[in-house]
Amino acid sequence: MFLAVALSSDDGIDALAAVLFAVIGSADYLDGFTARLTGQYSRLGALLDPIVDRLLVISGMVVVWHFQLLPRWAIALVVLRELFMLGLSRYGIRHGLELKINWPGRLGVAPTMGAPFFAMCGLHWLALIMLYVGLALSLLATFLYVRRGVQELRAGKVSSSD
Repeated sequence: MFLAVALSSDDGIDALAAVLFAVIGSADYLDGFTARLTGQYSRLGALLDPIVDRLLVISGMVVVWHFQLLPRWAIALVVLRELFMLGLSRYGIRHGLELKINWPGRLGVAPTMGAPFFAMCGLHWLALIMLYVGLALSLLATFLYVRRGVQELRAGKVSSSD
């Protein structure tokens, strides 16, 4: 529904689309926070939550790409990073790597999701700040995830089956 509303606007700056994006993102965050707080989480939820997060980020980036609300080179980097992390997490799960979120990754979520939100609100300067901060934190997090995974693989702590 979000994509349909956002892509049907004239210029991508749309209050309803921004509100829908914020509600979806907030609900996803609140769901994860509540699950951790109450200890009511499942393996399936732990596996699906990062996928939902990445799909939400990608859908927001599709909108800002379509309407050229943010620099396309940065949008492309964000989307490529999200797709890379989907593949990397799938690989890690298959090979028994322990998938723990790191602090740059945790801190990078809000600005990365904030960038398309603020762009859809027409706050270009704030969207740019969020985009660059989120991108920097996300790329740092990716480097740390890869480094940790390589260390685990070298230490022989994981299975070698595909």
